[in-house]
Amino acid sequence: MNIVLLGAPGAGKGTQAAKLVEQYKLCHISTGDILREAVKNQTELGVKAKGFMDAGELVPDDLIIDLMKERMEQPDTSEGVILDGFPRTTTQAVALDSMLSELGRPLDSALLIDVENEAIVKRLTSRRMCRECGYIGSTKDGSTCPKCGGEMFQRDDDNEETVRNRLDVYDKSTAPLIDYYRGKDLLLSIDGDRDPDVVFADVVASLGL
Repeated sequence: MNIVLLGAPGAGKGTQAAKLVEQYKLCHISTGDILREAVKNQTELGVKAKGFMDAGELVPDDLIIDLMKERMEQPDTSEGVILDGFPRTTTQAVALDSMLSELGRPLDSALLIDVENEAIVKRLTSRRMCRECGYIGSTKDGSTCPKCGGEMFQRDDDNEETVRNRLDVYDKSTAPLIDYYRGKDLLLSIDGDRDPDVVFADVVASLGL
C-alpha cells in the first residue's frame, strides 16, 4: 500500500505514520529524512541539496523529485510506503504519479489529517520538548520532563507568530494538493482533532486495513 500523508504542520501526521509503521510494517519516508540522509552520505544529489540548505533556500522541486526517486528505488519500499512531506506542490504530485507508474506501484490513497488552524495554533504553542531525552509533551508537564527529569522547553518554531506563518505557507502551497487528489478520487479525510488512538482507528478503517 502506497499512501501520501497530508495535513498542516502539527496536525498529527507523524504520530499516525508511526502507528501505521509499527502495526503494518510500511516504510515511512519524510522529505526531511531523505535530505538529511543524502547529505550525510554525501551522494551527488545530497551535495547539491546541501548547497541550498546551507544558504537557507528551499530545495528546488526537480532536486527533491530526483532525491525521492533515488529513495523509492531502495528495496525497503517494495512492501509499501507512507510519504510524509512529499509531494508539497502539484508539480511534485504529478512527478510522483509518473515515478510510481514507472515502478509499477500506483498510489492507493492520499490521507488528509484534518485539523482547524486555531486548534493547531493552540496545540503547537502549548507543545514542550525535553532538552535531555527529546520527549515531546505540553505545558501540562510543567518545567520537568516526566520521563527523565530533564528541562522542558518551547522550541523556537512553536511560538504563535511562527506557527501562524507556517500555516499560511501550508495553505498557499500545499493545500492545493487536497483538490488535486480529490480530483483523482484518492482523497480520504480524517478528523485529526481527537485522541490519537481514536484518529488511528478511523485511519485504519478508511484505508481498509
